[in-house]
Amino acid sequence: METDCTHPTDCTSDGASTPAGPIPLPTGTRLLHIGPHKTGTTSIQGALFAAKEKLPAYGVAYPAQSRHPMQAVLAACSRPGMIGDTTPTERHWTRLVDQVRAAGRHTAVVSSEFFADAPDDATAERIVGQLGGEPVHVLVTLRPLVRVLPSQWQQYVQNGLRMGYEDWLEHMLRKAPYEKPTPSFWRRHRHDRLVERWVRVVGSDRVTVVVVDDRDRGGLMRTFERLLGLPANLLQPVPDTANRSLTLAETEMLRTLNKEFRGNGLPDELYSQLVRNGAVMHMKNTCSPTSHDVRIRTPEWAVRAATAIGAGTAVRIGAAGVRVIGDPALLSAEPEPAGRPEPERALIAPEVAAQALYGALAAVAAGPGGALARPVHRTSSKELVRVLGHRCLERLRRH
Repeated sequence: METDCTHPTDCTSDGASTPAGPIPLPTGTRLLHIGPHKTGTTSIQGALFAAKEKLPAYGVAYPAQSRHPMQAVLAACSRPGMIGDTTPTERHWTRLVDQVRAAGRHTAVVSSEFFADAPDDATAERIVGQLGGEPVHVLVTLRPLVRVLPSQWQQYVQNGLRMGYEDWLEHMLRKAPYEKPTPSFWRRHRHDRLVERWVRVVGSDRVTVVVVDDRDRGGLMRTFERLLGLPANLLQPVPDTANRSLTLAETEMLRTLNKEFRGNGLPDELYSQLVRNGAVMHMKNTCSPTSHDVRIRTPEWAVRAATAIGAGTAVRIGAAGVRVIGDPALLSAEPEPAGRPEPERALIAPEVAAQALYGALAAVAAGPGGALARPVHRTSSKELVRVLGHRCLERLRRH
């Protein structure tokens, strides 16, 4: 294993990378950042997109029309869209490939956590080939599995999952073949196998693994700057409340709603419009968690299982011969002990519930046939009531 964090000049005493860290990639590289999920992908994508106009001056391009080219990558990996969304088409992927080719001699960065969902080696090989083949260098960002588990569970709930956290952990960690109800989890987060899959496609010399140190909040940004040959601090975090994780109470409220939604056979398109892009999005944009909110806690048995998997992962990644930036021991590090005791039940604040309900109502008014043409969180309650009242009167007239 080649590592950039094994010598005193490369690391601080707490494992954070120093400016002497990774050597920049060759000019003209196609840097393929494959995530996986919950490893800082959104922050990197936001920073790169915000700096998009400045990057060409340093020989770098971020060829994407939005922060995250999700539709294009879902199409490339033959994956459907999120529940209720339209299915991505090959046209989305072709457009992104054309933009990468247009970068010419510039180093181009393509970042999406959904590349980790590539179903087989053939798909990964096709993606690499279409992005240029030899110039493609694969970058994998990793966090400890024990930190990924709660974050990924609440994300699955945001896409319709109805299973509680401990029950889900039982299925992921104790019930072979560990594929139900979320078969994508281990494809993404058995990190050693993810690295090995892409090594088989491009070779170990064209794969870099970055172990994210959560204690070093700007460390991932600085690592990307060094790999790309960018000036220090050019990449800056962009606030994105829409990407924050849900609290336990928010997740449980949504999970209960998912049960009702599925139990009554409502269409997926309605879930996409009213729940994920209505209630949940508005709630995340308008409500910030406080120190009083109960966090999602992983039981001790699952912590032990996750850290054991992390230790084995570090060993196998070391044997793969890839370059590793950061401290692989972090992959098996146990989380710090919990602080104050937490109540047995997490209760949703009335204000949060009200914002979620408002978001769903505003999504109705702003949807097809509605009279609003602005984002949910920018719609006044007065205008929302007026629009909904008008629509109710119209229905009464029809009857």
